Amino acid sequence: MDVSIYKARKRANSIGLILSMVAMILGMVVLLWILFILLTKGFAALNVDFFTQSTPAPGSEGGGLANAITGSLLIVTTCTLISTPIGILAGIFLSEYGDRSKVASVTRFVTDIMLSAPSIVIGLFVYAIIVAQVKHFSGWAGTVALCLLAVPVIVKTTENMLRLVPNTLREATYALGTPKWKVSLSVVLRAAKSGVMTGILLAVARVSGETAPLLFTALNNQFYSTNMNKPMSNLPVVIYQFAFSPYENWINLAWGGALLITLTVLGLNIVARVFFREKS
Repeated sequence: MDVSIYKARKRANSIGLILSMVAMILGMVVLLWILFILLTKGFAALNVDFFTQSTPAPGSEGGGLANAITGSLLIVTTCTLISTPIGILAGIFLSEYGDRSKVASVTRFVTDIMLSAPSIVIGLFVYAIIVAQVKHFSGWAGTVALCLLAVPVIVKTTENMLRLVPNTLREATYALGTPKWKVSLSVVLRAAKSGVMTGILLAVARVSGETAPLLFTALNNQFYSTNMNKPMSNLPVVIYQFAFSPYENWINLAWGGALLITLTVLGLNIVARVFFREKS
């Protein structure tokens, strides 16, 4: 090889590595800066009242986010219970039954669109088909909006994880006379359960901090309520509203809520990575 060509390639490689390192360092600096401010201001807002009292009225002192925490738990938990079986069963269909099916092709296409759809569009869609029809906001409408965001993630992850299961495992089970539906549920799904669980946790992590869908569906509620058929307080919307308020205690509560969501999403991602590592 010509020495000049070798030196040019080595120089280009060095420049590429330097630029990559600089970009990584800049990204880490910004991320650590955001986390530092969030941890500093968020932990200062955490106390007993934060978890036991409801959101305060304008101009009042104290207060907490008990109603918002409860509302988020109800909405996200209900969303998980609904979207998980739908997403898993759809993923099984695409992986095990949909190799040459037109229905499967359309399903994959719609799933890809839903994965890239802005969450505010989902919120407006649910507002139009549910909220505008029943004439009131509700926790159920918020649950439907979050399900539309969570299901595509679970479907895609489940399909990909099931396709990683060796065909020899399926063939060995078929040789024993086991029907295909039982092979899919009892053998293939069990072999890929860690990867499927990863997809579920990642979907929950995604919907936990979504604001736009809940702003158009569940809206908010200043009081403590567990009635899913009424407007329901939730952390993302409360953070959005309190962060722009002129009241100091509202802003502090917004920082605390942001920290709580960040720690929750971080914990879910760590759990998901642990499951994925176990699968590997």
